[in-house]
Amino acid sequence: MKNAAAGFEKLLNIMHTLRAPGGCPWDAEQTHESLTRYLLEETYEVIEAIDSGSTELLREELGDLLLQPVFHAAIAEEQGRFDMADVIQTLCEKLIRRHPHVFGDAVVRDSSAQIENWEKIKKLEKGEERRSALSGVPAHLPALLRAHKITEKAARVGFDWEHTDQVVAKVLEELHEFQEAMAEGKSERMEAELGDLLFAIVNLGRFLSIDPEDALRKTIGRFQYRFQYVEDQLHAQGKNLSNTSLNEMDLLWEEAKKREVAE
Repeated sequence: MKNAAAGFEKLLNIMHTLRAPGGCPWDAEQTHESLTRYLLEETYEVIEAIDSGSTELLREELGDLLLQPVFHAAIAEEQGRFDMADVIQTLCEKLIRRHPHVFGDAVVRDSSAQIENWEKIKKLEKGEERRSALSGVPAHLPALLRAHKITEKAARVGFDWEHTDQVVAKVLEELHEFQEAMAEGKSERMEAELGDLLFAIVNLGRFLSIDPEDALRKTIGRFQYRFQYVEDQLHAQGKNLSNTSLNEMDLLWEEAKKREVAE
């Protein structure tokens, strides 16, 4: 802990030096708004590092992510609003307050009960009743993640299916409606029905305890791996995608899938 505390203090001092006169012009110019994109980028790079299984990469990316709250706190401190000590103190108080079963006398039976208790405590903290059971989901979340969280909130108040078969039936229903929209050829209806289909699939994932954002991200990774395998094999044969038939590419795609399983 001593080394971590000393290292964190050093990090804060480095940030203050970068922002001070004579420091780095780029760092000095940044604002909360200009840093938003980097906060998002660094978050996703941490997720990518986790997926890679690389300890070294995860350590590095966590450091890059840690820089973001340090940066924001430095800006706020310069404006006389709060500093990193305030951020840490607020977080510590919140963690203790929202875990009364650990730091108090409350009892929770499992993680689901803790989630319910967490939500109740959050409502009390806000000092007012939210207008909707769906309130509190950030509007800027990726659409799949936002849909997942909204269906979770709806389920907590009893607005949910009872059996998996019902959710699957809903997905098939939405698929049929999307096919009807395609037959009509009206783009606005197709967009609406595709959205309904995606939402139903997200709900199915939530019902099966599958995070749709993670599922799609991993599928994209598999697609990239297989596609690059096809490109590499064609390059080794002196070919490229433009002069190769779809059938040839499909054969290489299947090879890539088999190699994936073997690895």
